[in-house]
Amino acid sequence: QVQPVESGGGLVQAGGSLRLSCVTSGGTIGGYAMGWFRQAPGKEREFVTAINWSGDRPLYADSVQGRFTISRENAKNTIYLQMNSLKPEDTAVYYCTVCPGAGACRSGLVHYWGKGTLVTVSS
Repeated sequence: QVQPVESGGGLVQAGGSLRLSCVTSGGTIGGYAMGWFRQAPGKEREFVTAINWSGDRPLYADSVQGRFTISRENAKNTIYLQMNSLKPEDTAVYYCTVCPGAGACRSGLVHYWGKGTLVTVSS
């Protein structure tokens, strides 16, 4: 059973940066896409970004385009989410996912979910 494990969440002031990491264990993710979702208090879970195995043409939600960057190190079964220019509305639990493809991730087709890491952005 593949298990994504997130880390790097915390408290940051508006305008600041954070870098999330996600490492998978328990099985191979060769060829799979990985991505990030988030869920803010009182809101539905939403897609943030996803990246294919090749690392090309990552997908981003409009709300984070230009501020967040996803990357991956396949040899380490790890992906990263660099979050810059953070806003209070970015406050959420961020979940790492394993998906068939980046487009599938965006559509909510997820093989595996992590347990999440909390990001809090203060104003």
